[in-house]
Amino acid sequence: MERLQKVIAHAGIASRRKAEELITEGKVKVNGQVVRELGIKVSSHDSIEVEGVKIEKEEKVYYLLYKPRGVISAVSDDRGRKTVLDLFPQVEQRIFPVGRLDFDTSGVLLLTNDGEFANQMTHPRYKIDKTYVAKVKGLPRREDLKKLERGIELEDGKTSPAKVKVLSSDKQQNKSIIALTIHEGKNRQVKRMFEAIGCPVQKLKREQFAFLGLHGLNAGESRELTAHEVKQLRVLSETGKIG
Repeated sequence: MERLQKVIAHAGIASRRKAEELITEGKVKVNGQVVRELGIKVSSHDSIEVEGVKIEKEEKVYYLLYKPRGVISAVSDDRGRKTVLDLFPQVEQRIFPVGRLDFDTSGVLLLTNDGEFANQMTHPRYKIDKTYVAKVKGLPRREDLKKLERGIELEDGKTSPAKVKVLSSDKQQNKSIIALTIHEGKNRQVKRMFEAIGCPVQKLKREQFAFLGLHGLNAGESRELTAHEVKQLRVLSETGKIG
């Protein structure tokens, strides 16, 4: 279920704000009935008309992108920078990124036009694991790693417990490579967690999203998720287990 104004916006009829105006002005019908409430939610089975024109529902699509560094995780950018949508010129559906990766972070990023699916993949309550590999400055002590595992107190709240594994460390260069698995998505969370233990991130890559990795892809390349993978992700969000 998605909010009506969001469905209208995704259909390309109007911006979300304009869609809200159309609803309050009584210009939107759901299943033949005029709707003026902004909070109403609709499903894929509902018939929606805007100013007498029925919304044609897009086929749902799901993609896995190996996001390169130097690309914005957004549908547009007012500064003219390259966005992830520029990597999908052949896709006709109005897709958008599921969550985001920072401009200078690479790795697994999902894109879709399915808002309900996107919410299942990103809301903390569904606890979908994401694994990052970070090259950091410094050699964290065991007690620092324990802090990450227990949860770090950040300015916007304490992080949930994380899984941490030191992949390598170089005493001469004073650098470490560490894998960190979390299920949240606070702004710049991974970088802030490492900063909190005195080990600033120098390079960051998201290696896995749930059970999905980057096998067979180069930076900038993508592939469609299979129907089975989409189903597995839905089951994982609902049950905590892969179906």
